[in-house]
Amino acid sequence: MTTNTALDPANKPNILYIMADEAIAELMGAYGHHVVKTPNIDKLVAQGVRFDTAYTPFPLCAPGRAAMMTGRHASSIGAWDNAAPFGSDIPTFAHYLAQNGYDTVLSGKMHFVGADQLHGFARRLNTDIYPADFDWTRPEWVAMKESKGEDWRNIMENRSKYNASNYAPDAVQIGVQHGPLTYDEETHFRAKQYLNARGNNPEPFMLTVSYHHPHEPFWPPQKYWDMYEGEQIDIPELPDDLEDRQSMMDIWLNAYHGVKRYDLRDKEGLYRLRRAYYALMTYMDNLVGELLETLEQTGLDKNTIVVFSSDHGDMLAEREMVQKRAFYDFCSRVPLIVKYPDNRNAGTVVNTPVTTMDLLPTFCAMTGSDASQPFDGDNLIPLFENENPERHVFVQAHEVVGVPCIMVRKGDWKYNYIHGHKPQLFNMKNDPKEWDNLSGTTEHAEIEAELKALILDEFDPDAIAAENLASIRRRAVIKEVMDKQGVTWTHYPEFDARRDALTQHMP
Repeated sequence: MTTNTALDPANKPNILYIMADEAIAELMGAYGHHVVKTPNIDKLVAQGVRFDTAYTPFPLCAPGRAAMMTGRHASSIGAWDNAAPFGSDIPTFAHYLAQNGYDTVLSGKMHFVGADQLHGFARRLNTDIYPADFDWTRPEWVAMKESKGEDWRNIMENRSKYNASNYAPDAVQIGVQHGPLTYDEETHFRAKQYLNARGNNPEPFMLTVSYHHPHEPFWPPQKYWDMYEGEQIDIPELPDDLEDRQSMMDIWLNAYHGVKRYDLRDKEGLYRLRRAYYALMTYMDNLVGELLETLEQTGLDKNTIVVFSSDHGDMLAEREMVQKRAFYDFCSRVPLIVKYPDNRNAGTVVNTPVTTMDLLPTFCAMTGSDASQPFDGDNLIPLFENENPERHVFVQAHEVVGVPCIMVRKGDWKYNYIHGHKPQLFNMKNDPKEWDNLSGTTEHAEIEAELKALILDEFDPDAIAAENLASIRRRAVIKEVMDKQGVTWTHYPEFDARRDALTQHMP
């Protein structure tokens, strides 16, 4: 490894951590896609280390981010769904770096739920885009978890709105200014403003910039939509026996998302959906490029490590599925790129399975910070030089019905454990689209038993189910009271307007 004393942990390099939301690794030019334009992230890959088999710890916003920040399994910290808080007594990477003298700052979303809207960050530069309260502790969530998925048909028939509506043929809009777009512009402005104001401040910083896009709604600016005029847009290919290949987890998710209520096979609709997603990916890439340009203009690039990732992906009509919450790679695999200022290990591609839970110990190793509490992730830096074929990672997803669902990836193999139901076993090298479930076959019995044992040695499914249900019952009570009292945990940062505008005075 190339050495540079300016980047030794004792000298406390800065960290710029850039997050996208629902960024599908497979649909990025930086990960080899032939059409999607991501020139700025491509440059990061060329100058840094790309992890090709990186996974979210939980393919859902709040629990995935909570697990990432704490380096802990979501089930270990009570991060069950998008309306579940994790404890203020659980340290995050922001705590450890702040303890080591870093200015820890967040611009953008992190989907914290509960009264603690900082979790180790010294401050937030804007508010979050999603509720901090228990607004998303929905009655159907409680009912589904109480029935353990047995009554899913009746419960899912009564939802007021279905997530699949954003993927319907008529859902895409072009050139419309909307809330999430405005939010990303503010997030971007605040982050650049912070970097420009650093000056000669000797205090090291850890700035996390977390964008909403390419998350739905799929309403890209006209400029980015036009970039894909005449380009070949991938349309999902579905087998005739699709329903026979579905797991019980797929069935629950499709019912919850309401996919049968919309035509997700309409070719023109799919074309518009994918083209809009490509456009939003390029829009997000442009924001990344402007951030990197600001680093260079301020001279901060000389001592700043840049990390890029996403909280999870999106099924985007693959397998006639939408949104997240699934273990398929379109949804659970994420981009993960690390670039040092001296471009050490430039162009390295790591195939060993990793998870964004590994970022906490990695950030601590980069900065010489002491992560004294136990965590489930591992330092990624040794993988820059040497692959680890024995390493395995876990992904959890217990949200919709409360039935413990846990995935393990080791080498070429992926095993999806669905408590009380038929599992899935895929050879990802031979079957990257995950169509051929090898679970239950004599030929693969040994590897299936090994992977199942890894899961059951690490997790107690019955305990997970019990605490998941207990948590949502507690939250339902508190939500009812908070709604009556008008109490909110929304975080409102304070701003000095004199920083943001030129104030003129008459002589």
